[in-house]
Amino acid sequence: MSVAAPPARRAAGGRRRREGRAALLFISPWLIGFAVFMAYPVLYTMYLSLTDYDVINDPTFVGLENYRELVSDEKVTLALRNTFVYTAMAVPAQLVLSLALALLLQRAGRAAGFFRTAFFLPKMTPPVAVGVLLLMLLNGQSGLLNEFLGWFGINGPNWTTDPDWVKPGLVVMSLWTVGSSVIILLAALQEVPDELLDAARVDGAGWWGRLRHVVLPIISPAIYFIVVVDTIASLQSFTEAYTAFFGAGNTTYSNDAALFYAIYLFQQAFEFLHMGYASAMAVLLFGIVMVVTAVQVMLSRRYVHYTGGPR
Repeated sequence: MSVAAPPARRAAGGRRRREGRAALLFISPWLIGFAVFMAYPVLYTMYLSLTDYDVINDPTFVGLENYRELVSDEKVTLALRNTFVYTAMAVPAQLVLSLALALLLQRAGRAAGFFRTAFFLPKMTPPVAVGVLLLMLLNGQSGLLNEFLGWFGINGPNWTTDPDWVKPGLVVMSLWTVGSSVIILLAALQEVPDELLDAARVDGAGWWGRLRHVVLPIISPAIYFIVVVDTIASLQSFTEAYTAFFGAGNTTYSNDAALFYAIYLFQQAFEFLHMGYASAMAVLLFGIVMVVTAVQVMLSRRYVHYTGGPR
């Protein structure tokens, strides 16, 4: 024999249902946008990766053929190697420079606002313009960077033609847009308690000791965020390198050393119209990003400290 719920309980249940419907209504624009612009493209890309598709004709199902071709494609191996090497150089360089600039800004006093804006403005530069700027600044014969090195008697390398220096040159240009990381780290530095720094100073810790044992553990969440975001961005590097080395009619500069994975994917999709193969490449890149991010998340449990201590 069922017992009717008390009126107060029924009223509370009805109120929760109304609040749930209202919450769904408010987040529905995001849900629709996620479904249309993220979930559907990802699922359709996975489907296309199993087909032979040239945009013009209908997709033809070929199973795992595209993935088998990925394994034997030497250019895929080259592009992955270039991308990993670039990422291994760019992410630490960007982090170290960002932290150094943030530490300097912390001492800038009333001028900090001006310098924050000055450091962030290059981030607003279109990536295509950065690619063109790369050729102007890093030209082996007339580039400004080599002229600057010449003032100190240093014979600068051919940044844009020597395969050994192409990726370091791209790393140098990536430092142009560290402004957002500087702002994030500066905000984290301003949250470091002065009493902890004073206590470390009383205990005899010098500048390096305070930075290593007090500052870095406290700002480790911000560092972790920057490392994850910069790693994902570096693994997908495209615009600057493509503009500088693969632009229309560009036959002057060495391309293989700058052939990043995203560039080769773009070529397969939009130059050769191998859309199915490019989709398989995109799925592989998605998997690589997921694995690298998962490794970073696992490492964060040991090296990232939050307010309550290690996570």
